[in-house]
Amino acid sequence: MKRSNLKKSNYKLTQQITAKKNQPKKRDPFKERGVKDYIDIFDARLLTRFLNEQGKLLPARITGATSKMQRKLNTAIKRARHLAIIPFVSEGTRY
Repeated sequence: MKRSNLKKSNYKLTQQITAKKNQPKKRDPFKERGVKDYIDIFDARLLTRFLNEQGKLLPARITGATSKMQRKLNTAIKRARHLAIIPFVSEGTRY
């Protein structure tokens, strides 16, 4: 490799690394609320926060939840849907 190419690639790499470091860390929404190991399926207000307008589950990269809590959230939402606490589909997409 030429030195000029090496310098450019190192420069790009350092720029990417510093840009990643400067990004704000996503906060776990469950830690903020004090939820540690159990998500209450009867708390419809909390569960609907993690659904989009169509009623689909939002991914963890958007919600900021850890993978462990995201799995618990998915289970809680599915259980709440079966108990008719939250709808399977939103009002606007039913018709």
